[in-house]
Amino acid sequence: MIHLLNLLAAIALLVWGTQTVRTGILRVFGENLRHMLAVGMATRGQAYLAGLGVTSLIQSSTATCLIVTSFLGRSLVTLSAALAVMLGADAGSALMAVVFSLDLSWLSPLLIFGGVVAFVAREKTTTGRLGRVAIGLGLILLSLQLIVAATKPLTESPAVRALLASLPSDVMLDMLVGAVLTVASYSSLAMVLLTATLAVSGMVPMTVALGLVLGANLGGGLLALFITARAPVAERRLAIGNFAFKLLGALATVPLLPYVPQWLGVISGGVHQQVVLFHLAFNLVLGLVFIGLTGTAARLLIRAFTEPPVTASQRPQHLDPSALATPSLAISCAAREALHQADVVETMLRGIVPVLRNNDLELAEQLRRMDDTVDSLYTSIKLYLTQISREALSERESRRWTEVVSFTINMEQIGDIIERVLQDIEDKKIRPTRRLSDAGMGEVCHLHERLLANLRLAMSVFLDGHVRDARKLLEEKARFRDLQVEYAATHIARLQDNTTQSIETSSLHLDLISDLKRINSHICSVAYPILESAGALSATRIRPSVLAPLDSDLQKSE
Repeated sequence: MIHLLNLLAAIALLVWGTQTVRTGILRVFGENLRHMLAVGMATRGQAYLAGLGVTSLIQSSTATCLIVTSFLGRSLVTLSAALAVMLGADAGSALMAVVFSLDLSWLSPLLIFGGVVAFVAREKTTTGRLGRVAIGLGLILLSLQLIVAATKPLTESPAVRALLASLPSDVMLDMLVGAVLTVASYSSLAMVLLTATLAVSGMVPMTVALGLVLGANLGGGLLALFITARAPVAERRLAIGNFAFKLLGALATVPLLPYVPQWLGVISGGVHQQVVLFHLAFNLVLGLVFIGLTGTAARLLIRAFTEPPVTASQRPQHLDPSALATPSLAISCAAREALHQADVVETMLRGIVPVLRNNDLELAEQLRRMDDTVDSLYTSIKLYLTQISREALSERESRRWTEVVSFTINMEQIGDIIERVLQDIEDKKIRPTRRLSDAGMGEVCHLHERLLANLRLAMSVFLDGHVRDARKLLEEKARFRDLQVEYAATHIARLQDNTTQSIETSSLHLDLISDLKRINSHICSVAYPILESAGALSATRIRPSVLAPLDSDLQKSE
């Protein structure tokens, strides 16, 4: 029993090591890897090499599939190029299996020791995150040694030998078992390495090992299907096409399996190397056969899986749970949802003047109900972002995380203010059948126009992060404040002239321009995180020359 527990613990360590390496690489190089994929899709060959290179680093074709799927969702890449990337990604994962099959037992303690030292000493820096990657690599190598040690006493057991001898030699069953175990372990790489190690120890015959490897490839395709199951059709096509390539390749390989051990024996004498080389050869041949057919496959997939008609109430859902495994991608998803929240706020803001001019109670009610949508989006984005570990983010990603949180909080508060403004208009103007003076209406409309322009500028600042535009937004805040003071003074002047309309709507008018100023303050707050990260903000707006006499007077009074 103890030997079986040791084997299970070693397998768990292997899966954990591959997960650690994948997440560590994504945390350090996530944005750069996405850029590498984005710029490497000009031709099918470049797309194939981009997929191979990125997956060799992150050791997960599933993670690469998620990144490319996000590009498809934004129409940044064609389906044909995305399919070529996935063919390269599968080859990259197989290449790493070959690397780990080498005798690197001497490297395991060095990686673990060096990784722990780097991680403990500088945990939140790039060095510390690379240390975590080194720990994961060391754990993979260590787990392979432990699996060999744990399987040796099991293979010597007469009961185990009798059990293995009684197992049916069914390739389809072997493929099914390999696919299920791959989905369970969330890693085709871990499954292939485990299969190779078990084959070396004699736990599984060579023919069974080859069937398990084919199953591991199918399991990797199934993982992508499961993860993107709730994504839009345009994004699901990639996983479906990639799985179809693997399924066709596996079915075509099944009749050749009896001859494969002889062919592999000519290339390599070691059982472990033969298993991983078969895995590599399968994916390389798959790439050679299908790389020229990606265009045809893309057209067939688009024809077979069409987008459902979009109704007015439907819209893309950007908070993709599957993207949480890639912090930079998850933050981008949250930013897209935050922009939708801002669109709803803009619709509410635009409706203030029509309600004010036309006394439209029905429109006012519709706009107030939209605040529930703004609040719901705020809650969804907030909960989504809290699922991303702050420790897992790079410095740049952490700043972007803060910007998204700040932006969505400001939009939620703007929605609340607009709801109260609409209620005030209804209570103080529409129901009492009062009317703003022409001058007062002109002042409110002028502030409202500047407010809409500032909101559009704020959305641009949030999207692009340009320091110049952020500085311009803060300058608009000062101008808006001056206008609010000016219009409040002119309104008081109209009251002194005993203008009837101004007297009746005085409370509403002053509250309106004050609330519009508050909304503008929240809009302009979008600029603060960008300016702060650029070092463009001062500690205080009070001049030091003024502070000195004040401090002196305070000391004298004490």
